[in-house]
Amino acid sequence: MTRNSTFQTLRRALKGEHGDFTQGGISDAVILLAIPMILELSLESVFAVVDMFFVSPLGQNAIAIVGLTESVVTIVYSASIGISTAAGAIVARRIGEKNIDGAAHAGAQSLGLALVLALVLSGLGIWLADDILGLMGASPEVVAQGTNFARILLGGSPVIVLLFLINGIFRGAGDAAMAMKSLWVANALNILLCPFLIHLFGLEGAAITTVIGRGTGVLYQSYHLFRGAGVLKFRRSHFTFDLPIVKSISKIAWPASIQFLVGSGSWILLTRLIAETGGTAASAGYQISFRIFVFFILPAWGLSNAAATLVGQNLGAKNVERAEASVWVTTKYNMGLMALVSILLTVLAPQIVGVFTTDPAVLGHGTTGLRILGSGFVFYGIAMVLSQALNGAGDTRTPTLINIFCFWVVETPLAYLLAKGFSMGAPGVMISVPVAHGLMALIAWVIFRRGAWKTIKV
Repeated sequence: MTRNSTFQTLRRALKGEHGDFTQGGISDAVILLAIPMILELSLESVFAVVDMFFVSPLGQNAIAIVGLTESVVTIVYSASIGISTAAGAIVARRIGEKNIDGAAHAGAQSLGLALVLALVLSGLGIWLADDILGLMGASPEVVAQGTNFARILLGGSPVIVLLFLINGIFRGAGDAAMAMKSLWVANALNILLCPFLIHLFGLEGAAITTVIGRGTGVLYQSYHLFRGAGVLKFRRSHFTFDLPIVKSISKIAWPASIQFLVGSGSWILLTRLIAETGGTAASAGYQISFRIFVFFILPAWGLSNAAATLVGQNLGAKNVERAEASVWVTTKYNMGLMALVSILLTVLAPQIVGVFTTDPAVLGHGTTGLRILGSGFVFYGIAMVLSQALNGAGDTRTPTLINIFCFWVVETPLAYLLAKGFSMGAPGVMISVPVAHGLMALIAWVIFRRGAWKTIKV
């Protein structure tokens, strides 16, 4: 690809052009899909970063509350990503088959499942908010101060679930730009309202702003699903209950939900272990480092989601060789991007963490955590692309088993061993993360090359 053609493709990606990703140059297809997806998921991470930035002046307790609550919200993310993965895989497969109506029907059926799940999660979050903070290792003072914040954020689970799901539908259809635009709308409102509502309502104002921002993004998505000019157009008939489709979605979704829940559950235990072994300052510092980590890792998720869409659509078009080639091209790009990020975070960790806090203790813990996490970015990039490629093929079971082994057999026991057995405390907890992901990258590489994913039917 020449320099001029690369710039032209980048311009097309930023303009949101849609194409037939089952033919043409693979590099062009990756860029056209990945750039909007990178921007979309980078914007998703902005929610947590914005909250942390505006809440930081309220002190260590406020920082810890945001971090601990967001760690629990990852359970909601996991459920959302599970249904989103299933919907995206089936929609992509139907698009590859040139069955646009079937893609819309599958997307509509997934919305019904998502609404039921969202209401259950919301009710549990409102009811158990204080208990959840206590289980996360928060002090009684932090629980008392943070319960309302947690109740609002967890009670807003429906907008999180729907935002993830509908963007998964857009991505499966190859309409990545629409997913990106919905996050632009949501984040713009979040950034504008956050300082104002924090001034009015204190810590709770940050949670209210996040729910309003995400909710507005869902309204924007819904308009384009029902009345817009996108690839898919939902009609009333698409929502007629279809048991076979619902079963297909569920069959893919529940392992995908468990897949991400396994990782989220492991992180929750690590977060609690940090609070237990390091105290409030360590908890605040490492929560800042994790927010920064999430901000820089989500662009890699964008590339990974591009690989999932390309696999799904090309399998639908019966072009298996192109599906596989797309994954290796995307892996190469992701490794290069993550290597640059790793260098950046290692060198500039104090300056980056310093944007969020001037407390010397919190700054020290955050810098250490960010450097440890930053050491494994290339591994994260490889594991993410290959796992998402399997998910895009409809094989959510294999990545789930990989996650169970790497997170629960390796990462969590290693964290406890280093933190308590070797008395390393919070740094020992963080070291377990790049170690587990390095192993995950190796296992995913071997399994993907074996090629069983090529025969999955959805």
